[in-house]
Amino acid sequence: QVQLVESGGGLVQPGGSLRLSCAASGFTFSNYVMSWYRQAPGKERELVARISSLGGTRNYADSVKGRFTISRDNAKNTASLQMNSLKPEDTAVYYCYAAFGRSTYWGQGTQVTVSS
Repeated sequence: QVQLVESGGGLVQPGGSLRLSCAASGFTFSNYVMSWYRQAPGKERELVARISSLGGTRNYADSVKGRFTISRDNAKNTASLQMNSLKPEDTAVYYCYAAFGRSTYWGQGTQVTVSS
């Protein structure tokens, strides 16, 4: 059974940090490009960051460059998103996404709220 389980969300003050984790199971994790998406209320889901299957290539949305870092550990079947200098506009549900050709999976999402 395929599972992507996110954790690490929560409430944080502006300027603070959070680290999201995505635990994968049920598929060959090291074959898959891993991404983090987010969706704020009333807005479309958007790509935040992406990392290639072996971790050699990373891409970021302009809005998070220099603040967020995506990483992965293929030995542990996990992907992470380190979020620093958080802003209120980063408030959203964050989703883990795995893709390999036509095979794609979504996690259930974790809420991140940035507020004082």
